[in-house]
Amino acid sequence: MDSRDKRSNPQLQKALCYSNVERRHASSPSVIVIGGGFAGIAAARALYDASFQVTVLESRDRIGGRVHTDYSFGFPVDLGASWLHGVCKENPLAPVIGRLGLPLYRTSGDNSVLYDHDLESYALFDMDGNQVAQDLVSKVGQIFESILKETDLVRQDFREDMPISRAISIVFERRPDLRLEGLDYKVLQWYLCRMEGWFAADAETISLKCWDQEELLPGGHGLMVRGYLPVINTLAKGLDIRLGHRVTKIVRRYHGVKVTVEDGRTFVADAAIVAVPLGVLKSNRIKFEPRLPEWKEAAINDLGIGIENKIVLHFETVFWPNVEFLGVVAESSYECSYFLNLHKATGHSVLVYMPAGQLARDIEKMSDEAAASFAYMQLKRILPNASEPIQYLVSHWGADENTLGSYSYDMVGKPHDLYERLRIPVDNLFFAGEATSFEYPGSVHGAYSTGLLAAEDCRMRVLERYGELDILHPVMGEDPPISVPLLISRM
Repeated sequence: MDSRDKRSNPQLQKALCYSNVERRHASSPSVIVIGGGFAGIAAARALYDASFQVTVLESRDRIGGRVHTDYSFGFPVDLGASWLHGVCKENPLAPVIGRLGLPLYRTSGDNSVLYDHDLESYALFDMDGNQVAQDLVSKVGQIFESILKETDLVRQDFREDMPISRAISIVFERRPDLRLEGLDYKVLQWYLCRMEGWFAADAETISLKCWDQEELLPGGHGLMVRGYLPVINTLAKGLDIRLGHRVTKIVRRYHGVKVTVEDGRTFVADAAIVAVPLGVLKSNRIKFEPRLPEWKEAAINDLGIGIENKIVLHFETVFWPNVEFLGVVAESSYECSYFLNLHKATGHSVLVYMPAGQLARDIEKMSDEAAASFAYMQLKRILPNASEPIQYLVSHWGADENTLGSYSYDMVGKPHDLYERLRIPVDNLFFAGEATSFEYPGSVHGAYSTGLLAAEDCRMRVLERYGELDILHPVMGEDPPISVPLLISRM
């Protein structure tokens, strides 16, 4: 039932191996892209279209990285990224998704500050299975937004940074009228739990100074109904992608780069784009020779990497309310939980339990069977008549050696411009990925846009050396008319 069992399927293996492509002319500029996630594939696509020799080295037996659409239930389920945050023409990914005709299911309007669902789409329950009145859910949600606005005043009054949890405590000291008790307090903890899910981190580690620095695009949030895999497969078509090639060493010289993979084989090119997850960079599993500059190492060390996982439960029939989110309210955000209802968007009887932060770390220590059982017991608390799942899937983004985390966030006391520092090239090494996106960290469109940016920086640098620089030649060619993905109305 684990998605990793697909390795034994030769048909899928064949479909994901893209290395049988015709080599470009030997004198063409060459680039090695390290990492076959969204950023790496976007960069490779752009450079391939600009007539570069491009080789993508990917450690897994599949492309996509933290985009992973699983089909073992007989229909697509995203175990990683699953939303397009900002369904609008300003979103770098919207034209790609729109041209593919992929539908999105809208789960929030423009007023969503942190959550990817509107307030009226929640059904919350206490630990005894009693449903919380909808007007109370909405009222506490509005109070939570008021509390967050008040934390901005705390930010202005204190020179030093602090965790968002400490700032909320100060707000309660200053504004006793915003304090909540009883059931209201438990609902507030649930909203805090959702905020922690947004950052994949606990409120005790999220920066007050930087938590709201991400640029939120208009258009609301759209769930990818058919999964993200069709998008990345389209971008990857025709590329030379070497699966099962885990990079261990990158040597940079003025005349080029030499990249070594785990089995000792080496690849050489004019330049390299490093598009591996922040967690992998933090682990020092890739050795850089010479060492990266201190400012680059500091950016890697000082950015936070959070964990959010998915436990996907497939049922025979639907027995839950027709809402987009089911939640359990409790005395602390750690004890709270929530389930995404995929039935509304896809018509399939699936609930997705989504633990984040410390809870996600604790669950990762369990077996898949124990994790699925844990999620099911949370569901039984609120719906005592819940039937047992017939199938389940469990992600392991924190423990997976290819990711070592889900996505980046701002830690207390660290500047927001660390994302930009991580993006800045070092000689003929270029960097891409969601953790290099100053505007859109932690998002697929952030990863995609940094892939294009790294490709353009790389193209300019390499062609400059070749004496072939033409500033009028765009990487991706002429842009087609912008089309925004189709939104499915709520059921």
